[in-house]
Amino acid sequence: MSDMTEPNRTDAPDPSGVRRTQGTRRGTGDPGTRGRTTIADGVVEKIAGLAARDVLGVHAMGSGISRTFGAVRDRVPGGAKSVTRGVKAEVGEVQTALDLEIVVDYGVSISDVARDVRENVVAAVERMTGLEVVEVNIAVSDVKLPEEEDEEPEPRLQ
Repeated sequence: MSDMTEPNRTDAPDPSGVRRTQGTRRGTGDPGTRGRTTIADGVVEKIAGLAARDVLGVHAMGSGISRTFGAVRDRVPGGAKSVTRGVKAEVGEVQTALDLEIVVDYGVSISDVARDVRENVVAAVERMTGLEVVEVNIAVSDVKLPEEEDEEPEPRLQ
């Protein structure tokens, strides 16, 4: 590193509202630190996925098709459960935005579940990454009826 300045570094607006900076796509680096920390989209997606699944009333994450493919993949020896199913993150330099797709259990208040998911995800992502969560969009793609045959509900972490 011969020069500490970054030529041609301009702020680039992003349609998602997440502030990105060309040349340093993700990370933090104030003058008082001794380096830069970058956080991949997948890291934020895992944190958000686990936090969302932890909310009572969330039966599963993702659309019906992604859950079907995920259930097949989970049964393959050596296949790992995808904690990022139903989660999409856009990580900027200091902010992140998330889109989640959930399936709720029948009988729960969807607005209450969505609020609880949003609060849990924001708290977990901000605490673990230090990024500001600017938005958490939640799409409820299905309601799990008690009599429906389905893959097993996703386990909650205690």
